[in-house]
Amino acid sequence: MLHDWANLFEITGAAGAQLIGLVFVAVTLGVGLSAPQAADGIRAFMTPTLVNFGSVLFLAVLMLAPWPSVKPLGCVLIVGAAAGLAYRLSAVLLKRKLDFIDLNPLDWTAYNGAPLLASVSTIAGGVGFVLDNPLAPFAIAAASVLLLCGGIYGAWDITVWMIRNRGKT
Repeated sequence: MLHDWANLFEITGAAGAQLIGLVFVAVTLGVGLSAPQAADGIRAFMTPTLVNFGSVLFLAVLMLAPWPSVKPLGCVLIVGAAAGLAYRLSAVLLKRKLDFIDLNPLDWTAYNGAPLLASVSTIAGGVGFVLDNPLAPFAIAAASVLLLCGGIYGAWDITVWMIRNRGKT
């Protein structure tokens, strides 16, 4: 069932890994930010962006592993996505508390909607694997793409914000 999906998950996994590295480069731009702004911004925006890219990498590793059956894969995906969903909800609450940044609807969609939908899609894909549904890989592929898109938007937005606020105290 998963053999035909290898190329997609090789590409998304590699993209996720490379983007993690680029986010660390972007972090160096934030050196001039004040400590409270930097700490809150990292917790609310940088960490979830890294979690997006890390999740893409993790999904690729899981999907490319030589599982004897897709049922254990489904169980791992369900547990991991449930934990991811809990993390995403806590990240949404943290972002709502910040007073130094104003998010427009597109920002909220990219930062919160895409990752939440990806977690739900991963849970659905995991359940699909447990039930031997042939559409399950589509749900995991959709989750991977949503996480990549949300992460790319987040990384770009964070980088631009850091450049604009560099040196401000």
